[in-house]
Amino acid sequence: MNRTARLPSTLAALLALALATAAAAKPVSVKGSDTMVILGQRWAEAYMNTTPGQVVMVTGGGSGTGIAALINGTTDICQASRAMRPDEKLKLRDRYQTMGVETPVARDGVTIYVHGSNPVPSLTIAQVRDIYMGRVTNWKQVGGRDATILLYGRENSSGTYGFFKEMVLANRDFADRLQALPGTSAVVNAVSKDPNGIGYGGAAYAKGVKEVPLKKDDGGAPVLPSLASVSDGSYPLSRYLFFYTRQKPAGDVKKFVDWVLTPEGQKIVGAVGYYPLK
Repeated sequence: MNRTARLPSTLAALLALALATAAAAKPVSVKGSDTMVILGQRWAEAYMNTTPGQVVMVTGGGSGTGIAALINGTTDICQASRAMRPDEKLKLRDRYQTMGVETPVARDGVTIYVHGSNPVPSLTIAQVRDIYMGRVTNWKQVGGRDATILLYGRENSSGTYGFFKEMVLANRDFADRLQALPGTSAVVNAVSKDPNGIGYGGAAYAKGVKEVPLKKDDGGAPVLPSLASVSDGSYPLSRYLFFYTRQKPAGDVKKFVDWVLTPEGQKIVGAVGYYPLK
């Protein structure tokens, strides 16, 4: 005999509701980009506030860590500040017979940070490349004061590290004296305390530091990241921020992804300091 049938009808209904709620509350797991972790957490908080019974858990660790978790089956959604590489997609294919599904969810402009007292008015992409490859080592070589440049950047599991290495260094190596730090907050904190430091990271983290306008080349106009310059590509280091899933989103994962792309979800993008999709 069904044990639930023996219970008073009200208690049986409450038990059924509790079981249904528990089943519906299986968390959607989101892991990856440290650039996106605050954005992901804000999305999750707002979504759960407006969608009773839904649970979204967000952790960071870097885009590479999130992609590995997606391949290993330990996260539903990977947040990534760079595109997945072909070898990563092949690992997904070998395990799940899918190349994964990419969903752009926001825009960003990778920003060059210096100390607030740094007088350098702008830099070209070539100058930034020479600085981070160790060819330019003194600020006076790029219009600044006579002082040794101290380099700060991200660790190699970071999507921002990968994007910067590809787009600025043309996949060449960083200078050996680069101080690799575990998150963009740490980069900004280091630069904010170092008059001779330089760092890079997401636009949303540019607090307490000076943002350096970038020029595509010597004849270009200096441009800061903004909604307009990132949207039209005039800012040289514009990029998308992504969600990756193994398959086409379905169920609770789809509900969350769809909500992120709504005007309500995109409004949070701007509030955090990134740029919403058009």
